[in-house]
Amino acid sequence: MRTILTLAAGLAMTLALAACQKPAATAVTSDDMSLGNPAAKVTVIEYASVACPFCAQWNNTVYPAFKAKYIDSGKVRYIAREALTGEPTALAAAGFLTARCAGKDKYFQVVDAIYHDQQEAQSGQTREVLLKIAKAAGLSEARFDACITDPKALTALNARWQRYVQDDKITGTPTFIINGKTYTDPPTLAEMDTAIAEAQGAGKPR
Repeated sequence: MRTILTLAAGLAMTLALAACQKPAATAVTSDDMSLGNPAAKVTVIEYASVACPFCAQWNNTVYPAFKAKYIDSGKVRYIAREALTGEPTALAAAGFLTARCAGKDKYFQVVDAIYHDQQEAQSGQTREVLLKIAKAAGLSEARFDACITDPKALTALNARWQRYVQDDKITGTPTFIINGKTYTDPPTLAEMDTAIAEAQGAGKPR
């Protein structure tokens, strides 16, 4: 636990930002984790943190139906972008480092497991919970420890988050960008239906 907290100590930053001067970046990069059809007419980008309770609630209650209806059907390309919000920040940092170490094919499995075990992880059992999830994804304890103490990976994670805050003007989580339009309140499935329908009708390029 001390190791995780030490790593995350330098990650805190202010989220009090000036008014947006440009739209959030929607171009998909090699850093992004994605699901769904790359050629889909609609792209949904979610900025979220595994330590954010609102993100966990959306993941656990809305995301399964959203995934089945839109991602698995090929109607939407979903992009996940990692935010360092919520408490403890150590959970956000170590959680995402663990998910990336598990590999792209297991990344979303690990993230989903952390969301479901979030309350336990926030109760002082951060390392224990993440280690259990890491082992379920095929990582050894030694590999897990190496992942959460990798300075290059942590620096890259922090740099991505700084870029999202500074360039994409992300001020809280979860934030959704649907074909360039920003939604800052966690949407219900019905609200996602409306937003995606509007995006499909607009015919905007990704």
